[in-house]
Amino acid sequence: MAETVEAKAPRRIQLPVLDSFLWLIRLAAIFAVVWGAYFSLSSGRLSGAQWKDLVIFGLSQGSVYALIALGYTMVYGVLRFINFAHGEVFMSGAMVAFFVARGLSRTAMWTDQVFLSLFLVMLASAATSTVIAVALERIAYRPLRGKPRLIPFITAIGASFFLQYAIAGLFGFGFKSFPQVPALSGSFFFAGFRVLKTQSVVIVAAVLMMIGLYLFVERTRTGKAMRAVAEDQEIARLMGINVDRTISIVFAVGGAMAGAAGFLYLLVFQQVFFLTGFIPGIKAFTAAVVGGIGNIPGAMIGGLLLGGIESIGPSLVLTGLGIPSAHQLKDVVAFLALVMILIFKPSGVLGERVAEDRA
Repeated sequence: MAETVEAKAPRRIQLPVLDSFLWLIRLAAIFAVVWGAYFSLSSGRLSGAQWKDLVIFGLSQGSVYALIALGYTMVYGVLRFINFAHGEVFMSGAMVAFFVARGLSRTAMWTDQVFLSLFLVMLASAATSTVIAVALERIAYRPLRGKPRLIPFITAIGASFFLQYAIAGLFGFGFKSFPQVPALSGSFFFAGFRVLKTQSVVIVAAVLMMIGLYLFVERTRTGKAMRAVAEDQEIARLMGINVDRTISIVFAVGGAMAGAAGFLYLLVFQQVFFLTGFIPGIKAFTAAVVGGIGNIPGAMIGGLLLGGIESIGPSLVLTGLGIPSAHQLKDVVAFLALVMILIFKPSGVLGERVAEDRA
């Protein structure tokens, strides 16, 4: 007993020191952000219109991150593991969207029936990602269910590399440029903000899909089954829920959101290649953690928040701190934001919403 008390005593002594160190980090972070923002805004380097442009770009970019993040957070909520191949599910949909759009752009339909053409492209992208996501669950993850978590984690990384180089082998290693959409060229003003037409399509489509997904999960029988399986698979099975089918639906819905995000990504960034899914996938995972992993509204808010931070942060904070080439450090800003948010709120903005681990 004495040895046990002595072993635990140093841990109690170190906790106040650790808490003090964390508070110092928090204060330093707040000071750096306030200092940089003050000098950036007071210098007048950017006009009001330029700040507004950054806000709109952040919203459109964050909408894409949010849609991808939904797949991460739904799978984690049900199976308690991160599907690191989800970025490649997103990339696969975007790649197919490019080829469908290129084919349609050679017809009169691309200019005469613009929104029908874009809908067909998005449908092809979502269908492709859905099929790949369900196939991953059935082939790679279902046989490993119940195994130690490290095994499906490593499998997910292997599946990610497999999809990357399978797409590269099928479609080549080069960049592919999305065809121009004449009807979506130009911009308009809304509430004092200049909005590109492509950005408006991305934001509106993403918001509608996120609202639809939330209602689907909260109001439908299938959504209730998904939540029951996330709570406790054994009890859900005893209540008559087909657990395997429900998990497949979770992957299908997450894949469909990722495929739609792939199409919207092309509207904003215009290019896709076999590694396109890596960085957006990591950032979408970051968005899911920021919002609260396993929390669907949290993934939506986390994606929008991360997109805004990545767009505005370099100009607002880094430029004011005198850091050169601030915009080239936008990825650094995004991941530093993750660290800072988790220091202040370790469970994410809305908190983690998963059942207590019963493994």
